[in-house]
Amino acid sequence: MTSEMLPAFIESSNVERKQSLSEDQEKSQKPRLCERFEQISKRQMKKLIKQKQWEEQRELRKQKRKEKRKRKQLERQCQLESNSDGNDRKRIRRDVVHSTLRLIIDCSFDSLMILKDIKKLHKQIQRCYAENRRALHPVQFYLTSHGGQLKKNMDENDKGWVNWKDIHIKPEHYSEFIKKEDLIYLTSDSPNVLKELDESKAYVIGGLVDHNHHKGLTYKQASNHGIDHAQLPLGNFVKMNSRKVLAINHVFEIILEYLETRDWQEAFFTILPQRKGAVPTDKACEGSSHDKKSARVEDGLDSDSSEEENSRNELESPHEEEKQDKENSNESTVNSVPH
Repeated sequence: MTSEMLPAFIESSNVERKQSLSEDQEKSQKPRLCERFEQISKRQMKKLIKQKQWEEQRELRKQKRKEKRKRKQLERQCQLESNSDGNDRKRIRRDVVHSTLRLIIDCSFDSLMILKDIKKLHKQIQRCYAENRRALHPVQFYLTSHGGQLKKNMDENDKGWVNWKDIHIKPEHYSEFIKKEDLIYLTSDSPNVLKELDESKAYVIGGLVDHNHHKGLTYKQASNHGIDHAQLPLGNFVKMNSRKVLAINHVFEIILEYLETRDWQEAFFTILPQRKGAVPTDKACEGSSHDKKSARVEDGLDSDSSEEENSRNELESPHEEEKQDKENSNESTVNSVPH
């Protein structure tokens, strides 16, 4: 082999070696890529499906918005036509009677919330303000202990709050300018149940979005400071599938509705969202009694088999009771740990 041919031979062998190495690397990387795809596919699949559904329904959402705008325009037109002088808004404002009841959102829990929950609190306060402005019997609305993360979020995302009307926004705690004997703290943990609203009082709603992480906190604070406390009479009128803790704006709106109707049941069912699964307590009782009656009928149809099952259950009951006690004790320890 000549000296001229030697470099060409070496170069071709290097190329072949690189090609074989690249093929080996591809083969080794393929299973890794497959594994990685399997790992991310489960996490991303739902997001991709949701994104696809969102894009597919874009036109449908646009159509719904158009229909909603048209419906509102028709409603306004009908209102103007029904009112002979065309001064419907002025007539409504003349019907407004301001309540002397003071309704306070206590914003002293700022340090207990993350930014995500602070933003939710801000939105709920916005809803309360808007509903109070539209109400026929608006309350004396107070935001107290206003500052910290909440004020910063409002400054950044809702600069117009400084021009809000018919609201008292104060950095001080409510106890600094309202007498203790005039205060009633609204908390679902209170054993006291409201029967009616006293418009000479100041009712306090805890401005805390905590997802049940600080259960009973507002009740403890009210008790420790010697402030009267009570809960809305929700259980007297409503049976719900979910827990009875309501959002701040729901409590606020229920009170506004009660001041207008003087009917707790109507106020609850006007304001509570459908996802709560709320039904009147009398209907819930009828449903439960019907279920018990049907259960008794079924037991009567198969009495022989039920006697055998009962005797079998009696023999196994000590072990089942021990097992159930252990499960209950485990559940209680889990539930007692704060999240």
